[in-house]
Amino acid sequence: MYFPVSGVDISPFVPLVVAFGVSFFTSMGGVSGAFLLLPFQVSVLHFTSPSVSPTNLVYNIVGIPGGVYRYLREGRMAWPLAWVIISGTLPGVFIGAIFRIKYLPDPKHFKFFVGCVLLYIGARLLYDLTARARARKAKTSELEERFKQRAGRRRAGEKSSGRSMIRTVTFSLTRYTFEFYGETFSFHTIVLLLLTFAVGIVSGTYGIGGGSIIAPFLIAIFGLPVYAIAGAALLSTFLTSIVGVLFYTLIAPLYAYTGLVIAPDWKLGILFGIGGLLGMYCGARVQKYFSARLIKLILGMVIVFLAIKYIIGIFA
Repeated sequence: MYFPVSGVDISPFVPLVVAFGVSFFTSMGGVSGAFLLLPFQVSVLHFTSPSVSPTNLVYNIVGIPGGVYRYLREGRMAWPLAWVIISGTLPGVFIGAIFRIKYLPDPKHFKFFVGCVLLYIGARLLYDLTARARARKAKTSELEERFKQRAGRRRAGEKSSGRSMIRTVTFSLTRYTFEFYGETFSFHTIVLLLLTFAVGIVSGTYGIGGGSIIAPFLIAIFGLPVYAIAGAALLSTFLTSIVGVLFYTLIAPLYAYTGLVIAPDWKLGILFGIGGLLGMYCGARVQKYFSARLIKLILGMVIVFLAIKYIIGIFA
């Protein structure tokens, strides 16, 4: 099947299968998998024009609702956290889109940028597995294990109460405190808002929506449990992706004189998205049965490998 916008000629089953496999595992960590699908498009499909960024965001739009639905159904949506992330990333996405078109049209330079972003994401996840990081977050680790055990009892026959597992204690411009499975977590709202603005710029440039950068930060720096933040991270990625795709589409005519393909390849993005929709739904459904440590280890190793490959490529 030929996709005229991207210039890709490939069986439609390939995007479906690849997206399913990637999103199944990444959705367990609260990320859509777009950060891994973009390297696949660039390196395997040779889709290197700026259009690859909004195409990746189309994948998010189609694929994420399945995962979000599962987290909502299980009562694992921290709504204030989601709105803070969205409020910060949205303005940054606009800046990132312009930056991608004006300063990173060269595939070689864009790959280096992608490699740097991936290296950060992977390094944060792997650091979270070290003894030093575990000692700093003993409460979170204990909570994740207790939650996993509870999920096992439910699988064996214990019924859910149907109530939300995440309860907001306080939420203001300065602090957000929530309770998850008997433990309380708190952080400064403004600090996260400023962080997400910077993340929005990076995600708008890359075409990932932001969740893949925010989730490791929430886990490694803020010490929040992966089982509590995954839903909010996915929801924020979904909404910022919609805005990102619309913005790329609207500004494409303004840069027609450059000869660059900027608008998304909708057909390719939707195919990836359908695979992601199924993968994220399944991943969110079984996440509670997987070790949080295993989720972080798999994601971290894959991401660092790709990062090193792309960064070295700039010197070739």
